[in-house]
Amino acid sequence: MELNKEMYAFLTNKARQLTEEWYASLDKSDPDGVYASDDPDVIAELKEQNFRFHGYLCNLLIKEEEAFYKEFDEWIFDVSRSKDHVNTPIHFIIREFMRVRLQYMKFIDEFSQENEHVDAARVSEWRDKFIKAFDNVILKFTEETYEYQAKRLEAQREMINELSSPVILLKGGTALLPLVGDIDTQRAKFILENTLNQCAKLRVNHLLIDISGVVMIDTMVAYQLFQLIEALNLIGVSSTLSGIRPEIAQTAVQLGLDFESIHTVSTLAQALHF
Repeated sequence: MELNKEMYAFLTNKARQLTEEWYASLDKSDPDGVYASDDPDVIAELKEQNFRFHGYLCNLLIKEEEAFYKEFDEWIFDVSRSKDHVNTPIHFIIREFMRVRLQYMKFIDEFSQENEHVDAARVSEWRDKFIKAFDNVILKFTEETYEYQAKRLEAQREMINELSSPVILLKGGTALLPLVGDIDTQRAKFILENTLNQCAKLRVNHLLIDISGVVMIDTMVAYQLFQLIEALNLIGVSSTLSGIRPEIAQTAVQLGLDFESIHTVSTLAQALHF
C-alpha cells in the first residue's frame, strides 16, 4: 500500500505536466471537433477536463475499485455530454484516451527507474490496473456518448415528424394535412397520433389529406393511413384523400388495397374546391 501511495503522489505531482505535454503533442489538424479548436476558452476547458481526469484516475492507486469507478462516472458523464465533445467524432476521442494511456505507461517506467525498491511485479501490477481502468473508461464513455446521441436523435426525429406532418387549419372547420417524403412505420404511427390530437385540439370537422409528395406507400403504411381515416371518422372528422400518384395507385392495386370506401380526388386543388 505504501508503494501505491508513493506512486499516487508521483503521478498527482505530474498531473499538470501530463496535461501540458498531452496538449502540446495533440494533433490539431483534425477537420472538426474540440481538438481542432483555436478558441482560448475551449482550449482552457479542454485542459481543465484533462487535468481533472488525472485527479480521478490516480485515485485508482489508493481507493477501493468500486468507489473509484463510482467517482469516475461523474467525470465521464460530464465530459461525454459537453457540447464540444458531443461534436467531436468518437474515434478522435478514443485516440486521445489511448495517447494518455501511453503517458501513464511511461511515467510508471520512470518511477520504477528512479526507485530501485520497486520490483518488476509491482510495475506489471500497476500497468495492468491502469490498462484495465482505461479500457473501462473508454467503454463507459462510448456508452454514455451513444445514449446521449440516441436521445438527441430521437428528439430531433420527433421534431422533424411534427414539422413534416402539420395539421393546417383552413376555414369553416376544414384543415389540411400535407404529407411529403418517405413514410416508414414509425413515422406513420406518429402521424396517426399527432393528427388525431391536432384535429381534436383545432376542432376540425373535415380533413384534407394530401399525399402527392409521398414517394412510396407499402402495405403497412397504407394500413396506417386507413387506420387514421377510420379513427378520424370515430371522432367525427370526415376525410378527403388527394394526390394519389399513378405509381402509388398501381402499387395499391397490386397489393389489393381498397380505396373505394375513402373519398378521393386527383389533386389538392380539387380537394380544396370540394
